[in-house]
Amino acid sequence: MSTVLNLKILSGCIASTGIASYFLGFPSKQPAPAPNIPNPTGDSSKLPSPPNGNNRNELYNPAADLTPSEYFKIGGFPGPLFDISQHNEFITCYDRERRIPKWVVEHITRAQLKLKLGDRKNSNFKEDQTIPLKYRSLLKDYFRSGYDRGHMAPAANNKHGQNNMDDTFLLTNMAPQVGDGFNRDYWAHLENFCRDLALNDFESIRIVTGPLFLPKLNEQTGKYEVKYEVVGNPPNISVPTHFYKIILAEKPTSFRPGSSDDVYVAAFVLPNDRIPNEIPLTEFKTPVEAIERSSGLTLLSNKNNKKVLKDLCSSVKCQMVIRTFNNNMKSLPGK
Repeated sequence: MSTVLNLKILSGCIASTGIASYFLGFPSKQPAPAPNIPNPTGDSSKLPSPPNGNNRNELYNPAADLTPSEYFKIGGFPGPLFDISQHNEFITCYDRERRIPKWVVEHITRAQLKLKLGDRKNSNFKEDQTIPLKYRSLLKDYFRSGYDRGHMAPAANNKHGQNNMDDTFLLTNMAPQVGDGFNRDYWAHLENFCRDLALNDFESIRIVTGPLFLPKLNEQTGKYEVKYEVVGNPPNISVPTHFYKIILAEKPTSFRPGSSDDVYVAAFVLPNDRIPNEIPLTEFKTPVEAIERSSGLTLLSNKNNKKVLKDLCSSVKCQMVIRTFNNNMKSLPGK
């Protein structure tokens, strides 16, 4: 794989600077020194007196008459409001504005992945009836959109029961993803990488997955802009520019998953675009703190957590095995 091709793929994400350069920041000019404005000194009697009751410019006291919170009794609380759904293997946080998950947290174990009780051939994509209709992502919104319904919690992680697998096909677990070259290829290999970690190295894996809307340099104006497509009729569902996946891997010291004091961490940010399989996964490795800053989420900053965090890619080789998947069911008719 040539360096030119690598740069071409990464430049499609955020200009030609790459993932790491964007997150780490760019050099900026030193701010101009603040003007030297002397503080008032001398006799305090020379300072202006506060307004009194006979002054027409008396400061208004809002405590007596202004009650903005009364709006909540009439119109309800405006938000932001997210819908949290608890499933067996995963939890979704649905963003009503963008009609996609804000984040999805899941837990997979070696014992769970060895069970083969569910088959995706028996599962169908479905709308989540728990979401109010005016905020709900609809099947018709994806029809002829040009994008796949991309799982955040993969169906293949939930073969331990048909009902568990069916839950992954709710649209509250979906976001628009480029099909060929991403959802059906590179992204699928990353999902399989997580399963291989549980099957071969760690036994217990916790994963956070979600969308990002990152800026890109406008070469004409020299400014960074966030641009993304919205699909549906009317346009409802936002198409992320990128997706992140944070992996927490544990080696249990007993039969109880999560009993280890050591947690191995790696985070990856991938552009929602075709990615050649030849590009190493480590090209997309990103600090968790950078994803937190870009998403507005607290993803790995629990001060009460006493576990020791270690670099996953220093313990195992962060390299994906390229497999051929049956992706016929991921594509939509009319694409």
